[in-house]
Amino acid sequence: MPRPVPIGPDPDSLERLRALVAATVERARAAGADAAEAAASSNAGLSVTVRLGEVETIEHTRDKGLGVTVYVAGAKGSASTSDFSDAAVNETVQAALNIARHASRDPCAGLADAARMAADPPDLDLYHPWPLSPEEAIRIATETEDAARADARVSNSEGASVSHQDGIFVYGNSHGFVGGYPSSRQSVSCAVIAGDGAGMQRDYWYTTARRADDLEAPAEVGRHAAARAVARLDARRLSTRSTPVVYVAEVARGLFQHLVAAVRGSSQYRKASFLLEHAGKAVFPESVRIHEQPHLRAALGSTPFDSEGVATVPRDLVRGGVLQGYVLDSYSARRLGLETTGNAGGVHNLTVEPTAGDLDALLTAMGTGLLVTELMGFGVNGVTGDYSRGASGFWVEGGAIAHPVEEITVAGNLRDMFSGIRAVGSDVDRRGNIRCGSVLLDRMTVAGN
Repeated sequence: MPRPVPIGPDPDSLERLRALVAATVERARAAGADAAEAAASSNAGLSVTVRLGEVETIEHTRDKGLGVTVYVAGAKGSASTSDFSDAAVNETVQAALNIARHASRDPCAGLADAARMAADPPDLDLYHPWPLSPEEAIRIATETEDAARADARVSNSEGASVSHQDGIFVYGNSHGFVGGYPSSRQSVSCAVIAGDGAGMQRDYWYTTARRADDLEAPAEVGRHAAARAVARLDARRLSTRSTPVVYVAEVARGLFQHLVAAVRGSSQYRKASFLLEHAGKAVFPESVRIHEQPHLRAALGSTPFDSEGVATVPRDLVRGGVLQGYVLDSYSARRLGLETTGNAGGVHNLTVEPTAGDLDALLTAMGTGLLVTELMGFGVNGVTGDYSRGASGFWVEGGAIAHPVEEITVAGNLRDMFSGIRAVGSDVDRRGNIRCGSVLLDRMTVAGN
């Protein structure tokens, strides 16, 4: 039997990183910092790609890093290193101090409040080692691609990949807080090209999870990738029109990424948001609830504390369609005269609660309109909310898919799109930090012929 490559953290790694972070903070304080914080990480992984039945790449990864930030008389300095030796750590601390001594003072800079530190961080079951050998990874990738290529209409392949990543993260600061945890992430993906006399179409599918047992079966990933590519054959363009639109779940996630960007503290204090000062105002229909669930066990977006050591807590970002607040770290909170929301580093399992059935139910409710399965380009203005993206998908009539479409543009304004959400589906995509189902929008402009 092939011997698995030991890529995960050894049992002592977490304690060694905790000791390193604590010592780095103490060195910074002893060298003259009024306050200091440090974060260390160690990651290792294996990635294999098979294309057209042949092994294309086998990649082992291993990296580590230490970052330190110091505060001196209201000024901030940061430096980092991948060398954990005493000499390198000392040099890194001195570099951060030198930067702080030449930086401008900022009254909002500093550690998060001591009272907000995660005093008793919960174990969220984030680490599930997968004893994956290169030989086993090749077998899984081959099975995935073979399942996709079994469809005679699949004419080429961009390959199937299997990856496994283990990591440890530790953060500490001069409040006396030091916390850390190991985590893992596994994935299987496949991208293929379908072709016929009328042309070719590419599509893909992937599965990712903390636990290998939670991944979709390799053959299912391959078959799904093939089915998606084949379904796009003989795509047509549409004439320009205004029509209802359904975004499939993996595409709908992007809508709520735009929401997060608009209510992030930095966008608010820079006055660069189409939702400027909208806390307490209706942004969505009354049926929409969007909330963070940072403590879901084994979920991809779970964390016991943010990147400043602040304890994460469940909270509603949108309730009854009304924006409840912003996404803040300690710096942006001080700039706005508010309190941190524990979002240094981003949101944690931001969940859009379903209001309707699955994708088929949303298509039935839409009747006639556009189903968007892919978006291209970056035509989104975060200040005005103007939205224009290249798109492809399917035209729907009578609640059923009529034919694929391509080379179109969907356009609108995010304010109108948010307020025009008619339904959120129950087909929740949990493969990322924003968890939502498909979304039915009341109306958008579709530009084509």
